[in-house]
Amino acid sequence: MSHNLKRKITLLQATSINMIDMVGIGPFVVIPLVIGYFNSPLFLYAWIFGAVIAYLDGMIWSELGASFPLAGGSYNFLREAYGRRGGKLMSFLFVWQTSIQAPLVVASGSIGFAQYVKYLVPLNLYEEKLVSVVVIVFLVLLLYRKIETIGKLSVLLWVGVMITIVWIIAGGFTHKQIPYNFWPNDTSEFFKAAFWIALGQGSVKTIYSYLGYYNVCHLGGEIVRPEKNIPRSIFISITGIAILYLAMNISIVGVVPWQEAKNYSFIVSVFIERIYGIGAARIATALVLWVAFASLFAVLLGYSRVPYAAALDNNFFKPFAKLHPTKEFPYISLLYIAGLGIIFSLSFSLKGVISAILAMRILVQFIAQSIAVVLLRRRNKAKVLPFSMWVYPLPVITSILIWLFVFFSTGWFALWGILIALAGVIAFFIKEHFEKKAILLIKKEERSSTTF
Repeated sequence: MSHNLKRKITLLQATSINMIDMVGIGPFVVIPLVIGYFNSPLFLYAWIFGAVIAYLDGMIWSELGASFPLAGGSYNFLREAYGRRGGKLMSFLFVWQTSIQAPLVVASGSIGFAQYVKYLVPLNLYEEKLVSVVVIVFLVLLLYRKIETIGKLSVLLWVGVMITIVWIIAGGFTHKQIPYNFWPNDTSEFFKAAFWIALGQGSVKTIYSYLGYYNVCHLGGEIVRPEKNIPRSIFISITGIAILYLAMNISIVGVVPWQEAKNYSFIVSVFIERIYGIGAARIATALVLWVAFASLFAVLLGYSRVPYAAALDNNFFKPFAKLHPTKEFPYISLLYIAGLGIIFSLSFSLKGVISAILAMRILVQFIAQSIAVVLLRRRNKAKVLPFSMWVYPLPVITSILIWLFVFFSTGWFALWGILIALAGVIAFFIKEHFEKKAILLIKKEERSSTTF
């Protein structure tokens, strides 16, 4: 049924979808947190480190995405790489964690959206929760249409994202008052344990802000010329966002000193207010909400294809394989992720969600995919790859080591990630057990009917 998906998304549209996914509420919320971890001008290195991780991991996604341009992204990569038995387990684990993690991502974005609304309009707890629910419902209505329309809509949302960030950068550099030097007077700071602990904790937050560079892989079955456009989209997205993030950080602390910036939840609003006044700050806050909305749009679009791909492969519940009868998109999958996202948004606060999201994904997805590249290369020695990463296997080895560093930097959430994975393994074997019993029962009934 996957052949029914139409290849309508161009390079520009794919890059737009990636970039609006990357620039969600994340950077506007985590900038003060990252500064607080370092409590020094060295906080910028967490953003640089996050970009390095994105580039290394982007090579892995590009090689896999160009080779297997199908709906579902990681689901297909893991299924193909780990063989018949292992592939079924690993792809099931990916869907297992995605079925929890994707709605958490949706919830985190909607909660952050509602928190920024509070800058404009005073809200009590129940009103704030209502806003987070309404924004998800509205996004579902927007996504309930054909993919070519969504591709055009994503470009419009991307324009809003770029306007917001460029305004922040331009405002800071044209009104810069405070000198900022991210290079320490004493280089021994780089070799102290405090720096590396802060780098690990800060990078958990900055990586969250970079996540989304791979969204195009989840839409692999709908990308025009995927063997070229998937890698191009990934690297263009990472490069553009890394430059914008670094410039935005330098711009903000050039107006609001880092010693003070770490204390503000609405750092962008405070920053704009310092330069242009309260009226402009309200406009900036509205634009931040636009960015958060656009990111949630991309998240729901990409993740809704994952359960769909698994269901097509008989590795998830069959209703998720259904396409909308007239608009040709996986609507059951979309409704499930949005619905569970609403439940999570009503149940949890934003605190800790970012670390939880990353801890859940590192083992089953990021590290597992790094190993997948090695397995696939060994299996297909003579095959020419549509995209081949540079200086292989160095990016794979480096990526795995860095992901392990980040994983343990999430603290107790690393244990949560391990337990979620173990629960998935148990669920897989329970599912296999009952499926075998069902098959044996059918065969027994067939033999009985043949006898009579």
